[in-house]
Amino acid sequence: MKTCVGKWVGGISVLVALIFATPSFAQAPAPPSALTATDHPWDNGTRIDLTWALSPDDASLQGYIVREKAEDVPEFRRVDMVPKGTTRFTVPDLALNKSYVFEVIAVAPDNSESTPAVTAAPVETTMEWFDGTRLWFLITLLVFSGAVIAYISLARRGISLKLRPIPGLKAVDEAVGRATEMGRSVLFVPGVQDMNDIQTIAGLNILARVATTAAEYDAKIEIPTTRSLVMTAARETVESAYLSAGRPDAYTPDAVYYVTDEQFGYVAYLQGWVVREKPAACFYMGSFFAESLILAEMGNRVGAIQIAGTAQPAQLPFFVAACDYTLIGEEFFAASAYLSGEPDQLGTLKGQDVGKVIVAVGIVAGVLGATIASVTGSSAAQAFVDFLIQTMFT
Repeated sequence: MKTCVGKWVGGISVLVALIFATPSFAQAPAPPSALTATDHPWDNGTRIDLTWALSPDDASLQGYIVREKAEDVPEFRRVDMVPKGTTRFTVPDLALNKSYVFEVIAVAPDNSESTPAVTAAPVETTMEWFDGTRLWFLITLLVFSGAVIAYISLARRGISLKLRPIPGLKAVDEAVGRATEMGRSVLFVPGVQDMNDIQTIAGLNILARVATTAAEYDAKIEIPTTRSLVMTAARETVESAYLSAGRPDAYTPDAVYYVTDEQFGYVAYLQGWVVREKPAACFYMGSFFAESLILAEMGNRVGAIQIAGTAQPAQLPFFVAACDYTLIGEEFFAASAYLSGEPDQLGTLKGQDVGKVIVAVGIVAGVLGATIASVTGSSAAQAFVDFLIQTMFT
């Protein structure tokens, strides 16, 4: 009996102790110390450098939270959380010529925070004469510009510059020659945009070569347009082409004419013209939209050789499917240099290749660095990727 009573008394004592026991909480970590803030040197006035001494509990910390506030703002704003062991941090994206106060807080694994270490006085951001973060961009720009100037100089001296053959441009003579043999017309459509569109200008550059070839072969060329300014520019282009071919008397202004600004009204006219005239060659060079497939299918139906060129990504698949040759994006813009052989244009085209190589190398290096950082967790690899993104290519 006494044993049972003793057990009951002991159990009740334990229960009471558990109920009224005072819970123990983890102690907050010790704060960092000696926090100082200085204006970042060689920048555009948007960064402040922070340094501090590690918390005595650094080995067991989750990291440090960095906060900032402008002098005229009542509350701190969180900037970032940096890993334990960090004693330096550059606060980005601050306002120019404004004073800021900063605080750094140690954070334990259970998210408990220390008391903040606060800068002793506000620090003002100032702009330097030279932004050091743009140095690599300047070097890249100088290399690119130097390559363009060097290639232009070589081309002017008569040194041959190798260009990749573009089948669509090499086929111009073949297409116009076929039209001459068959006694049928050559249709040239310079897109549906006005002269303020770079694709229209690129199309007119190609028109100059097509018109010159048509003048040499005595082929009839037809250029319907959707804009009055494009009509005027195309007339000047064709007239100059006939003059350079030595046949100014064969130029007919009525071969270049205005139809309508309305997109599908223009397309309806072209459909009817193609069905009636059955051209032997069709050129579509410029900016196109929904009419691209309609035009290409109609030309394909009458058996014309079709050469298209545009920088509209959504329309390229239709031209590729229905045309014999398609100039894709950059090929379209490079056509004027390719066809004219003019030294300045050729040098510029070759110089651009140097810039492309630089960008390609940067992309490959960035992809490799990001992959290594993701797989191994290497902080050095991640720092390299950040350098490429934030410094070299920004």
